[in-house]
Amino acid sequence: MTNSQFYTSRRNFLQNAGLGCGSLALTKLLSEEGLLGQTSSDPENSFKFPGPHFAPKAKSVIWLFMPGSPSQVDTFDYKPELQKRNGEKLVGADPKTGFFTTDGKILASPFSWKQHGESGTWVSEIFPSMAQHVDDMAFLYSCYSQSNNHTPAMLEMNSGMFLQGRPAMGSWVTYGLGSENQNLPGFVVLHGAMPRGGKPIWAPGFLPKKFQPTAINGTNPIGNLARRKNMGDQHQRAQLDILRSMNRAHGEPRSLERDLAARIESFELAYRMQTAAPEAMDVEKESKATQQAYGLDQKETQLVGRQCIMARRLIERGVRFVQLYAGTNGGGGGVADVPWDGHNDIGANHRIAAKSVDQPIGALLSDLKSRGMLEDTLVIWGGEFGRTIYCQGKLTKTTYGRDHHPNCFTYWLAGGGVRGGITYGETDDYSVNVAENPVHVHDLQATILHQLGIDHERLTYRHQGRHFRLTDVFGKVVKDVLT
Repeated sequence: MTNSQFYTSRRNFLQNAGLGCGSLALTKLLSEEGLLGQTSSDPENSFKFPGPHFAPKAKSVIWLFMPGSPSQVDTFDYKPELQKRNGEKLVGADPKTGFFTTDGKILASPFSWKQHGESGTWVSEIFPSMAQHVDDMAFLYSCYSQSNNHTPAMLEMNSGMFLQGRPAMGSWVTYGLGSENQNLPGFVVLHGAMPRGGKPIWAPGFLPKKFQPTAINGTNPIGNLARRKNMGDQHQRAQLDILRSMNRAHGEPRSLERDLAARIESFELAYRMQTAAPEAMDVEKESKATQQAYGLDQKETQLVGRQCIMARRLIERGVRFVQLYAGTNGGGGGVADVPWDGHNDIGANHRIAAKSVDQPIGALLSDLKSRGMLEDTLVIWGGEFGRTIYCQGKLTKTTYGRDHHPNCFTYWLAGGGVRGGITYGETDDYSVNVAENPVHVHDLQATILHQLGIDHERLTYRHQGRHFRLTDVFGKVVKDVLT
């Protein structure tokens, strides 16, 4: 080996260093915008997706996430015993189940309840629109998790672990299946206020960055996507072609530097998205009747209504996984990043939070069904945990709250091969603990993947010398709720 082969030249050193600094800056920009490439149309950079492993029942997912966590006993898990024993101390109550210490006194629901649909499913008065769709829903009353704090619980629900660094479900899905539309990302996050825990709760973790989501804040378009002034399509295309050619030449002797190809693909995706993304998210293209059905004409429902329309339009155009973090216009005892967090006044908090989502979600289900999309779109609803039946703070006739409760909570699924009009699992008479057919977070995740044609035990990624999966080392598909 000659000295010239062993030692890099000063020119090459400076060149490589400069490219490295540029790459760092580019990576930061693209990461902030969620535009690191999803899939490649270039055969030289093509990626072989691991799945599907069998015929799917659903081709896409809309996950309606309720940050702060709705109370199961004030939404869908009807418990008449709470009404009978309001204010009594429950024998054996654990005052430290939640995040704070509670007094152990039973707290009745402040809402009235009715049975709905042919299934006769009980629903709280705060969800009049969703109640019309119970015959399309499968309710999982017996969900449980490990964490009683918002951020780790959101991480657990998304990634299967309550620590940062593991890929979110949307990243696992796009890694397994890719996107059906090469002009749009496979995984999109819609949010208002940034949820508790921030971007790590939907991050791709150790998966390649091409599988991270495009995050859209509120109703704003994606930042830094517009073409520069005085630059036509032909000019921009020429610039990208030159950049691709230069970086290919740079990358050929550096085949192990996989991030370089991802960065180039990021430019290509952003280029393709300049036309596709604004059109997909332009809710003004919908009829006035549709906009009103989703609640765009009302202040309380505008935010989630627009996001629900966006979710439908994105799924309609081939986006694989859309996760919507529902927000409110504030008030009711909650805060912006966890609007369902009814520590102080569960009645006011849940009325406001429910008002913001009920009509839009009801309209979304009706819209998907009328378009024939509900058959292959899996819709998921729920938060990061449940809430205690015990009063937090002083119990009065008008003001009382509920603390965090991971021991049992409710999720519902609709569409995408789910049996409608059924319930699964039970909690005890007071919804303190699961009494029958427990559903761990990993069971829920395994079930969602199964409907997409993915075997949760076979979808793995090798990292740091071992194979990882979303469901870690356990989890089972809840087959009783599936067709």
